[in-house]
Amino acid sequence: MKYSVIILFLFFVFVGCKDEVLPKPKAMLRLDFPNANYNQSVTKNFVFDLNQTAILKRQNDNGYTIDYPLMKGSIYLTYKSVNTNLETLLTDAQKLSYEHAVKADNIVEQPFINEDKKVYGMFYEITGNAASQSQFYATDSLNHFVTGSLYFYARPNYDSILPAAVYLQNDIRKIMESLEWKN
Repeated sequence: MKYSVIILFLFFVFVGCKDEVLPKPKAMLRLDFPNANYNQSVTKNFVFDLNQTAILKRQNDNGYTIDYPLMKGSIYLTYKSVNTNLETLLTDAQKLSYEHAVKADNIVEQPFINEDKKVYGMFYEITGNAASQSQFYATDSLNHFVTGSLYFYARPNYDSILPAAVYLQNDIRKIMESLEWKN
């Protein structure tokens, strides 16, 4: 009787534990963002193309926020008039971009020139765990100056926000390409 209980126990242990261990399949996070469609957006001093999924909010006479609720991010735009202070405005915009150098892995400068619309500027792509993933400025060198910064409502983790950052960087480029000054 004693051996039959042991044999019965061993039988259940070997027969009952037949779960095959399978490795987890490799998977990647899938983030689907809508195709970008643009409408013209008009502000007091300039006109640009705005993604239909974004919401433009006026903060004050010279400040605007472009909210992207699906991505929990925003592009902050600031307009300033150019008088005799172009050099100061350029220095401040460049300084603001390089304040992120402490946390950034790299900052890539991409000049922008549109002779037809008299728009000249710089796009900064910031990689790494910096607070802002992109910054830009645009000017006509005589009257108008716009700066923009991209921020997410999350702690900076570059790997996690990279797909959304790339999507919004494309929107920033579209803003720069479509920018027209109002006189």
